[in-house]
Amino acid sequence: MLRSRFGKRTRGLALASAGIVLGAGAPKVSATPLTPFRYEAQAQRHCPGDKVVWLDFRKGVYYRKGQKLYAQGFDGSFVCLSEARDSLYRSSPLGLR
Repeated sequence: MLRSRFGKRTRGLALASAGIVLGAGAPKVSATPLTPFRYEAQAQRHCPGDKVVWLDFRKGVYYRKGQKLYAQGFDGSFVCLSEARDSLYRSSPLGLR
């Protein structure tokens, strides 16, 4: 048994905190695989029921068709909107042009 400096037994507390630290009982989380495409038509064939967005990997945001930075830059790719959202990328704050 472990005793704290106050003289109380803390074995149960120590085991409980070890379980929390080690993630015992934590739900499994899995991310949707992100499939980047060079061309918009390729992405649209991959996800016919979804919209295609331009994902800027460097900034961590995606742009919808009609936004100023859609399909601009070297650090991006076309992806499905649902995959971008599931991979925790955020929508661009810039409006439509």
